[in-house]
Amino acid sequence: MDILSTAIAVFLVMETLNICILYFYPNSRIGNGVGVFKAYDVSRSYPEVHTLVNYLVNWVAGTKLIFVALLIVILATGGTTTKLFAVVALILSILSFFWRLFPAIRKMDSDGWITPKGYSRTLGVMIACFVGGFAAALAIYLIINVGA
Repeated sequence: MDILSTAIAVFLVMETLNICILYFYPNSRIGNGVGVFKAYDVSRSYPEVHTLVNYLVNWVAGTKLIFVALLIVILATGGTTTKLFAVVALILSILSFFWRLFPAIRKMDSDGWITPKGYSRTLGVMIACFVGGFAAALAIYLIINVGA
């Protein structure tokens, strides 16, 4: 398995686990579970709000499932060029976290709306590691295959 396929496969496994957490254990504090948000427990007191929150959690899981399915198709049938551009697309799409989501979660963290304190930093580092992992795989692939 080439480095691009390996990077995509590792991401697939991690995202599949996150999907399982969102669908079956949404209140978890691991993976993409929303248990870190104090508002999730508060929402239980407001059935309309909690129903909306659960809908949005399941929507995120469904969206992740679409990406996982597409990545499986890319791994199974895609050529090198498709995998190369898939990794570039993953880098760019994952970087979008820092545009809207990271500022929001950092504010929630600083306002004390997340447990444990400092979770936003941990999440930011984890997302940056995904980007770095894909960038490293892309760089290794290009170095090995330049002029080949």
